[in-house]
Amino acid sequence: MSENNSTGVVSKIWSFCNTLRDDGVGYGDYLEQLTYLLFLKMADEYAKPPYNRVMMIPTEYRWESLVEKKGAELESHYSNLLRELGKQAGTLGQIFTKSQNKIQDPAKLYKLIDMIDKEQWSTMGADIKGQIYEGLLEKNAEDVKSGAGQYFTPRALIKVIVKCMQPEPMKTISDPACGTGGFLLAAYDSIIQNHSLDKEQKHFLKFKTFFGNEIVANTRRLALMNMFLHNIGDIDSENFISPADSLVADTGLRVDYVLTNPPFGKKSSMTFTNEEGEQESDSLTYNRQDFWATSSNKQLNFVQHIRTLLKSDGKAAVVVPDNVLFEGGAGETVRKKLLETTDFHTILRLPTGIFYKQGVKANVIFFDNKPANKEAWTKEVWIYDFRTNIHFTLKKNPLELTDLDDFVACYNTASRHKREETWHPETNQEGRWRKFSYEDIINRDKTSLDITWIKDKNLADLDNLPDPDVLAMDIVENIEAALENFREIMSKMQ
Repeated sequence: MSENNSTGVVSKIWSFCNTLRDDGVGYGDYLEQLTYLLFLKMADEYAKPPYNRVMMIPTEYRWESLVEKKGAELESHYSNLLRELGKQAGTLGQIFTKSQNKIQDPAKLYKLIDMIDKEQWSTMGADIKGQIYEGLLEKNAEDVKSGAGQYFTPRALIKVIVKCMQPEPMKTISDPACGTGGFLLAAYDSIIQNHSLDKEQKHFLKFKTFFGNEIVANTRRLALMNMFLHNIGDIDSENFISPADSLVADTGLRVDYVLTNPPFGKKSSMTFTNEEGEQESDSLTYNRQDFWATSSNKQLNFVQHIRTLLKSDGKAAVVVPDNVLFEGGAGETVRKKLLETTDFHTILRLPTGIFYKQGVKANVIFFDNKPANKEAWTKEVWIYDFRTNIHFTLKKNPLELTDLDDFVACYNTASRHKREETWHPETNQEGRWRKFSYEDIINRDKTSLDITWIKDKNLADLDNLPDPDVLAMDIVENIEAALENFREIMSKMQ
């Protein structure tokens, strides 16, 4: 498909989204309906020449059944189709699980079906389909009311992490909290772009490379469709994204890479019903033999689970909130064990204003798993401070890929053991890239990895304060962070 055509399809899908928004159909609902209809249309295309695949969709619920109906008949049939397809096996049933029709106007539903019917989706490049879908996912994340932002990691950050990790063909990759699949897809793109794959490698990439978990049904549905549109897996193949809570048990899966941004917030998302029949949120402490410390802090549990997921030479890059770097008790135990049992080599301190969930102060930690050893594997930890005196906002000044070029250069993927500091106290250079020895860190209070050394200009220079909107954003971030802490205290008092 030519670029002009693809641009036309993108703009059509966007403009129709705006039409539906006037009817109160948000990005999330539109995205969901688009997922169902696109899936059925592509299944229909694959059932015809030149593919001639056998599709497991009952005849009365195939694409033709939608195209030939209008009005109330179409609305009734579509609702029935969604319900019945949710009972099917494989990826088909998974995508239609608990599906509902959110487009109440049959005329608009007919128009959307007609628009999808006019395009040949199976011949469209995966990058174009991905571009359409990823664009809608991002718009959905920006929609504050939908709450979808918490499942969406900024794509610039994901790409930088993948750039540093450089995943290789014939290796396995997991994201135990995969949201809409951003990390898995960026890894897929990286492997495709940086390697010339033979037939066996292509098959492994399509069917055996990726594993994920996502407990939120709608988010998981979007991830499954996103992967399918990127040519990962097939309509009738087993899907790679489990609906199970990945923290509950060690399933025995071991992978070469874990790339993930686990959900923020300290509580487990598990709920249970009490004796009065009311739903209560449980501050779950997972009792797992493979964990170093028992904690209700979800991020500390994820970090421990990720270490379990890795093969003895596996590598991980994980987005974690600041509390993972400084919290005492279980936090200190986990940090000490990580420093001992893995080569915990890099921390990227992230600026505020880049996540859709406000009040988040986060970092990316990079560590390589190692076999059992008497001595600690970590010799030095390199920290890149990309937070002090750096400000981003989602709308006016969003994070771009190039903003992290200096970090990627400092990370030095070609030869990680030949890194050079940019911090030179003797010449008064406050560089952002600095190393700390294992002994330095072990001797710190609570083995804290929450380390800064650059002067905060906001405090040092009252004459040159940042723009009012940056200051306002900082205030919002701090209030949000304080509220999060208050909620945590309140939940413990109840």
